[in-house]
Amino acid sequence: MGIDKKQKTHKPKGKSLFRRINDWLHLWLGLASGIVVVIVSITGCIYVFEREIRTVTEPFQYVKAENKPLLPPSVLKQKAELFAFGGKTDTLERKINGVTYNAPGYAVMSNYSTKAKGYCIIYQNPYTGEVLKEKRLETDFFRTVLMGHYYLWLPHEVGHVVVGWAIFIFLLLLITGLIMWWPKNLKKANVDKSFKIKWGASFKRVNYDLHNVMGFYVLLVAFAIAVTGLVWSFEWFSKSYYWTLSGGKTLNVGRNNKPKLDSASLTKVLFTHPEDVLWQRMMAQYPNNQGSLQVQFAAKKGSTLNIGYNPQAKTYYKREFRSFHPATLEEIKGKGIYAMPYAKATVADKIYRMNYDIHVGAIAGLTGKIIAFFASLTCATLPVTGFIIWWGKKKKKKKPAGRKKEAVHQEKALEMV
Repeated sequence: MGIDKKQKTHKPKGKSLFRRINDWLHLWLGLASGIVVVIVSITGCIYVFEREIRTVTEPFQYVKAENKPLLPPSVLKQKAELFAFGGKTDTLERKINGVTYNAPGYAVMSNYSTKAKGYCIIYQNPYTGEVLKEKRLETDFFRTVLMGHYYLWLPHEVGHVVVGWAIFIFLLLLITGLIMWWPKNLKKANVDKSFKIKWGASFKRVNYDLHNVMGFYVLLVAFAIAVTGLVWSFEWFSKSYYWTLSGGKTLNVGRNNKPKLDSASLTKVLFTHPEDVLWQRMMAQYPNNQGSLQVQFAAKKGSTLNIGYNPQAKTYYKREFRSFHPATLEEIKGKGIYAMPYAKATVADKIYRMNYDIHVGAIAGLTGKIIAFFASLTCATLPVTGFIIWWGKKKKKKKPAGRKKEAVHQEKALEMV
């Protein structure tokens, strides 16, 4: 098909100053943050299905459910300490920190941390205390993935900041990208270009569509993932986010305040094993045995006994944490957003507590996780396709003037066919 002379000489209207600034920011912010976004997105993809993959690859998580009483925390602790330290617990480091009871058919988990081994979890049979497996998180695959997601495997003080600012930039890129994507008018050609990938076109065009069109389709999910990620990256962002949700209230993120206990009350000996008595009380208060109940032992003399309860194994937003006097077992009311049942929390607290589950898509079950996975995978491709677009334009600028004009005319002619 021939090319009309008017079309040859017609010059499109130049972009406004706002659009030129927006496009410039999108380009250079994208180049600056691209590699970090790729790593964070890919590690996020992998980590989304961590729970599901572990159910297949970690058989030591399971035991045969029996009609027998569960061993109390003190007994499980003793057996775990015997396994981990040979029964020697004369230092603050050489001790079991807590025991987590899970739903019937699952092992209990005792945890501890040492300089030599790092954070470790001991899986035990809840009826006998038998040790099924000790897992060191330093050598755990998903822990390694998570460290890349959080810190790029760099020292915390460096990687945490780099990742945080890269994701903040990515949030800006979503906005500048939407402005660039917005159709100039509602003509069919422009609409199709914004919503459809032209698979039969050249590599250059398909790459452009993958960046432009797919970037639009994942925009809302990517925005939610980025915002919830920034809640953990920066304290100022976390506080601002909660301030916005609550209409101006201050965030108290602490699970429980650290109370000052009366030294005289600590000398009272009312229970031989207060953790066992507390556990029995909590089992009665929380009859739903499909979640988890964690008993955290007093870290040192004068510290509180702490309880963590989660009624749903597949999500975390309904978790609550409570503190108790180590001698009298009197409850010490906390003021953090997790120090109350989910049903009693404010709307702002509920949304804030959903942060992790929104981030990984678990808030919408398996469907939500699948959406989060593909959105994160698409986010990993955006810096790559964007770089290819930029590199192609850069090479195009280096062509001789005659060849450049000829290439432009050829491209226009092809578009009209």
